[in-house]
Amino acid sequence: MIDRTDAEDVATLARDLIRIDSRSFISNLPVAERVEAALAGFDLERLDYADAAGVAKRAIVAHRGGPGGMALSGHMDTVPDTGWEEDPFSGRVDAEGLMHGLGAADMKGPVAACIVAARGLPSHVPVTLLITTDEETTKAGAALIVEKSDLARRAKLRGIIVAEPTNLEPIRGHRGTVNFEVVATGSQAHSSTGQGMNANLALIPFLAEMRALHDRLRSDRSFWDEAYEPPFPDLNIVIDNHGTAINVTVARATARMKFRYSRGLDPAPVLDAVRDAAARAGLELKMVVDGSPPELPADHPLVRAAVAVTGRPARTVPFGTDATRLNALAPCVVLGPGDIAFAHTPRERVPVAALGAAVPLFRRLLTEG
Repeated sequence: MIDRTDAEDVATLARDLIRIDSRSFISNLPVAERVEAALAGFDLERLDYADAAGVAKRAIVAHRGGPGGMALSGHMDTVPDTGWEEDPFSGRVDAEGLMHGLGAADMKGPVAACIVAARGLPSHVPVTLLITTDEETTKAGAALIVEKSDLARRAKLRGIIVAEPTNLEPIRGHRGTVNFEVVATGSQAHSSTGQGMNANLALIPFLAEMRALHDRLRSDRSFWDEAYEPPFPDLNIVIDNHGTAINVTVARATARMKFRYSRGLDPAPVLDAVRDAAARAGLELKMVVDGSPPELPADHPLVRAAVAVTGRPARTVPFGTDATRLNALAPCVVLGPGDIAFAHTPRERVPVAALGAAVPLFRRLLTEG
């Protein structure tokens, strides 16, 4: 049963968080301060850092009670407001009870539900909150918590609920990612003069091999994992000419790729194929392995607890979360209010009733999980 006060509290906090701009390329300190203000009575650990662009960022660990409890986790950053035609920071609630705004579902609404659930527990019940940032880009906040948080280590966590929007269905596993960047260089000139050197021409042989690798991942069933939908791993390719005009030879061409794979797949052959193709083309390659794919068996105690509390079967999903990093601390299940289909869109919204429903569900998991 949803407590009316809890429902009002979670709606108010979610709206406040949405109204604070925390797109990943700007500082999240203002939204972090609002989160901290909602955590009176908790021990707080602030993990401050500067991202690659020198922007000030903060991850937060909050704890109350003794060791051996569960954690709830969410992130404060959002994607850019691409395509929005209304105020992305309004936090407005429409006549159907839907709260609108950038991060409403992914995942300021779920973060609010985590905080309200945790602070409503009896003070002797151990509970931890792992509130990250840069989840939408590098997952640096989660990585810093794993590497540096003394408070998280002392909590001796039994499990972590990553509250990404799943319509309150338990997710026992998702794919991990490897990010690649390949850069080709040329020389800039007016394209009519014949004096420049187009960097794209150096990139094309590499891209041809990546096209073949992309197609092989979809056609060769030895790469498939039938526990996932789609069963084949993803290799997404994005090409950037850094704003070069059509009448200018390209001085710098960058190919960025994201490879998604499940725990059951050995990524080494794919990584080797990318390395070898870059070497053959004489191109600079950067590669970042984003933790490890989190996946628990269906009979894991944390999965069984999530199934019992929600009354819904556990499944796997192709998208990723901070669990790729946080699973180094404790087993992770992904479970939260809202629909991932509305995340990263200019129609992002979350039912206020779903945020309220998440609060007692999270409390049961924190006490029974």
